Amino acid sequence: MHYSEAKEHTPGHLHTLFADPYSAFKNDTDERQLHIRIMLHTLFARPLKQSQVTLRVIHGWENGSFEPHDLKHIDYPLSSLDDLQRVTSEFSLASQQRLPLPAHDFSLLEAPLANILAHSETKDSAANEITHNTPARWPTLPGGLALYTLFKMYHRLVYGEDDNYRCSQCETPNGLCELHEFHIEEGEFALLTPHQQSKTVPTILVLHASQLGPIGQLLKSSLPLFQDT
Repeated sequence: MHYSEAKEHTPGHLHTLFADPYSAFKNDTDERQLHIRIMLHTLFARPLKQSQVTLRVIHGWENGSFEPHDLKHIDYPLSSLDDLQRVTSEFSLASQQRLPLPAHDFSLLEAPLANILAHSETKDSAANEITHNTPARWPTLPGGLALYTLFKMYHRLVYGEDDNYRCSQCETPNGLCELHEFHIEEGEFALLTPHQQSKTVPTILVLHASQLGPIGQLLKSSLPLFQDT
């Protein structure tokens, strides 16, 4: 297994701010709301101010489905909360009119997985089909552990998670990133941040379409508190 591609539960940016980030966002933690606002200021507000944020909205998986080609997504550049509100309105209108939700015509998982399988040493098509349909087998192939780590993040954002927070490290098309996942009372989302500060690599805010409203409200109520810092 290629452990250098990804590591879960690794120290990240928030470990320099909190003694124990894994307990900082629990409902019974003192000053929990302050912790959330500090986290958003550090991981989101700063890159947003520099127009270095991409919003990634995912949808498509339902009723326990996790087939790679069924996960839909669309990316939007964000430079303000007004941009987020416009995306929220776009999705809301599509839902009200029973139209397909906005999505790119390429898959987050299917194309990378096909590329990994094409370059694997296994030429047995039946074996490759089994691997394709069994995400737990992906890490056995070069590039598969990183893709599996992203797959699990998307899966948790669609179907929920008991842990309030987790930090992982993962190779992505944009290079090495930290994956910060939040499953808190206010909503569920992830932030993919460059491992080191970068003026070219965006921070990616990932959330399920159903979370556009809750996360928009969280950001609207939180970010103005640090407007001048």
